[in-house]
Amino acid sequence: MKVIRVLATMGFVIAGIASLVAPLHAAPATATAAFAPTRFSVVDLGKAGKPDVVLIPGMSCSRVVWEAETILLGPDYRLHLVQVNGFADAPAGPNASGPVLAPIVEELHAYIAANKLHPVVIGHSLGGLLAMMLAEKYPEDVRKMVIVDALPYTAVLLDPAATVEGMRQQTEAIRQQMLAMPADQYAAMQPMMAARMVTNIEAQKQVAASFITSDRAVAVEAMVEDLQTDLRRYVASIKTPTLVLYAYDETAQEPPAAKYEAMVQDAYKPMPNVTLVRIDNSRHFIMYDQPMKLNAAIEGFLK
Repeated sequence: MKVIRVLATMGFVIAGIASLVAPLHAAPATATAAFAPTRFSVVDLGKAGKPDVVLIPGMSCSRVVWEAETILLGPDYRLHLVQVNGFADAPAGPNASGPVLAPIVEELHAYIAANKLHPVVIGHSLGGLLAMMLAEKYPEDVRKMVIVDALPYTAVLLDPAATVEGMRQQTEAIRQQMLAMPADQYAAMQPMMAARMVTNIEAQKQVAASFITSDRAVAVEAMVEDLQTDLRRYVASIKTPTLVLYAYDETAQEPPAAKYEAMVQDAYKPMPNVTLVRIDNSRHFIMYDQPMKLNAAIEGFLK
């Protein structure tokens, strides 16, 4: 089913693990009140006065996806944990209608400028695409960038020869199919999708549950915009020092692991200051399947 193949490449959160992550559910901190975003919320954690890190989760994810990274980086960095409005039980706000991704990028820029930041930006899946969009349009905003399992053009996972115009009819069909799907059918497909994205059985249940709590209209709009956003022609102009971490799972079927690796290598070849690191024995949620490897790579890159 093509809809499942598309959704399997997107990010879905593992929500609410243990008391260690309780601060991630807090209201946005007053320290970041210089600009009040409407497209996302921010929790400001870590050490004030330390280097800034902005973390952006993926499709239908909450900021809780960065639990382990918050523990790792908190002592040495000031963390700005983003959550897109409409994802993971957050009210949709203005994301309920019209475009989602481009307005988020504009608000990320406004947030960074208003708070006089020059951060490292870390993004998973759709969050990685947003990070690249920001770095391409506002290169002065981003000191370094970490992309976790994302491509400059997601639609190549469906068709290696994909173009935005050529995929337009298919992506619009996906939009209509997803919006028209009965709630019980929509919920029933989540465990199958989750199993494609993370190996831990308990985590799969949480991934599936979190997507159901997202605003479907926002999630579908963001998914369609992701598939219609092609940054390949801009990759060569993104000079921000970048670390790309990508998953490699020999049991993966769509796309096969070796084919996916080739796609990643080819996609980022034109980027001038990029380092690619493959994380073996992991599916899309590297932070859950291989947290130690992911964190070691991030920590080494930030130093």
